[in-house]
Formats: sequence, C-alpha cells, structure tokens
Amino acid sequence: MPTVTLLAALALAFALLPLGLGLVNLCLYRRPKAEPPPDAAVSILIPARNEEATIAAAVRAALSSCGVTVEVVVLDDHSTDRTAEIVRAIAARDPRLRLETAPPLPPGWSGKQHACQALAKLARHPVLLFQDADVRLAPDAARRACGALLAGRAGLVSGFPRQETGTLAEALVIPLIHVLLLGYLPMVGMRWSGNPGFAAACGQLIAVRRDAYQTAGGHAAIATSLHDGVTLPRAFRRAGQGTDLFDATGLARCRMYRGWREVWSGFSKNATEGMATPVALPVWTLLLFGGHVLPWLLLGWAALDPLPEGAAALAALAVATGLSFRLLLAIRFRQSLVGALLHPVGILILLAIQWSALLRARRGRPAEWRGRAYPSTSRTGAP
Repeated sequence: MPTVTLLAALALAFALLPLGLGLVNLCLYRRPKAEPPPDAAVSILIPARNEEATIAAAVRAALSSCGVTVEVVVLDDHSTDRTAEIVRAIAARDPRLRLETAPPLPPGWSGKQHACQALAKLARHPVLLFQDADVRLAPDAARRACGALLAGRAGLVSGFPRQETGTLAEALVIPLIHVLLLGYLPMVGMRWSGNPGFAAACGQLIAVRRDAYQTAGGHAAIATSLHDGVTLPRAFRRAGQGTDLFDATGLARCRMYRGWREVWSGFSKNATEGMATPVALPVWTLLLFGGHVLPWLLLGWAALDPLPEGAAALAALAVATGLSFRLLLAIRFRQSLVGALLHPVGILILLAIQWSALLRARRGRPAEWRGRAYPSTSRTGAP
C-alpha cells in the first residue's frame, strides 16, 4: 500500500474515533430531569475578583432561582474595581445575598481554589453550587443541578453551560471543549468506573454534596491547581466519591473569554494540568492533527496532484466524517457555524496553545491569571 494511501486510511480511522464515541456520548449526555426533595436547599457560591462587568448579571440570575431554597454568597477576592460595591448594593435589597471578603491568599494556593474553599465554609446549606462570576443561571438551573446530584450516588455533578462566543478566535477554539469532551471521553466508563482517569467537570458550574466535599478534602485537595474542571473530580474519585456530568446548555450560559488575547491566556493557564504534559500532548497531537487536520491536507494535495487510487476517496471520507461531527455539535449546542466550518484552523490553534504552554512550563515561566502569577513548578494539581 502506498504511503499516502496508508496516511489517508489512518486519517479516516482517527476521524471515525470521535464521531463514533461522540454519537454514543450524545445519548448519555443529557439535561437533568430528576426533581430534588421539597425541602432541598442550595448555596450558590460565586468567587469574584475584578468582575464589575459581569457580577451584577450573575448575582441577579442566581437570585432568580426557583424550585429550591437558595442563598447566594459572593466572595470578593481582593478586587480593585467596583465588584464589592455592586454586590453590596444588591444585597441591601435581597437578604438571600451575602457579600464576604476573601482571607489573604496563602503561599502555594491558587486564587480560585482558595476562594472556593472559603466559600464552602461560609455556606449554610447541604448542597453547594459553585459557579464562575461570568455564568448566568436559568431560573431552574439550581433546581435541576440539585435534582441531578441528590437523585444519584455521585458526590459531585457538573454541567457545561452554553458557551457564548463573540469573536472569531472564540468561535474557533472555545467550542472545541465539546469536541474533546464528547469525542474522546468514554462516558460509559465514567459512569461505570470510579477510576480518576475518567473524571471530568466544568469549573464554571459544579454542584457537590457538602459531606462528599468534606470527605474529598474540598478545594484544599487541589490547592495549587488552576484546572478544577479536571483536578476536583479526580480528588472526589480518589476519595471514593462518584462524579457525573450533565448538559447545562439550556440551564446556564457563559462567555468565558473575550477576544484572541483572553482565549490564548485562558487556555494556556491550566494547559499543563490537562493535555499539555510531556506524555499526553504527543498522543493528543496525533489524535487531533491526524483526525481533524491531516484529512484536509491530503484532500488539498489531491486537488493539486492526483493521489494513488483510493487515497483521495479515503481523505474525502475523513474530511466528511470530521466535518459532520463538528457540525453536529455546533447544531446541538448552538455554536458558531463559521467556527465549525473552519474546524481544522481551530484545532491547529488549540495545539499551538498546548505546545506553547508545555514549552513555557519546561522553561520554568509562570502562568498568569487575574493579575497573579503561578510558578509552573508548584502547580502539580491532582494526578
């Protein structure tokens, strides 16, 4: 078999993998339907550092929760803008809202994990719902998340909100979260196995049982981490507590980054706790480049110079397979169609971010986020 034909066959195999697994996962990844007990109570916990542009909408959405008793606690993490002033004004009109001030950040802690640990201690209810300050909950989101948590045996459940995008950079990269989640995480294994390797969550929206949270060590178990979406569910699983995922597309929305600079910085800051490790990144590069970029290169080659018999057909089928999966996700999760059609470009940008983060860590350069620097050598997270 000619080398180019073998490459085209491998590209098709790499493209079929996420499509096949994704179709199975889409049957399992659903909006929660279970109802919580009538007396269910939820503490909605929001860490906030310099969030004056987003905090009012986040708080008002949380206070609009219905179907469960809620309190909303905002922890001002030493903001230098009007974050505290805005929350204080809303709290004066609604006693369910409390504004608290974060204690000084101890050495070795990341800011978000320290803030969330402090919030958990301040919470009064048995169900803790951690959300980022740029998340907008639908009125039934707290009820649905609480129902999903209390109806099963998991100590932690997490949902991926609808990811809003406003620029081309956001549309190219942010929807790839769903490509990685649904195309490469076997959700059957996640639900049938307690192995930490199957752990996944979205740090934007995580609900936990207080007792399970304490058993797992809370956010103190991942004090150095910048990637709670990976490390917190792993900590729960290591402590014998189950974790699960649900589709929060209709329950919450979030514009996580704005523009090219925030996309690059945001995905870079925690890359070395996910894909960008010396062992994992070459494998991810093979899977993502081989299944989502190589087919397009081969098809372009065929347009310029005829390929051996069968190679062009395999490449075209690989392109159609990858594009079909990406468009399916774009329609299902209401993502940008332009970003979907430029999918190979997004994959190349994602890989560039990951390799850049790995090289930065190897050089000992710190990750920076929210005005704080985190040395890569101290950020081990949870294995």
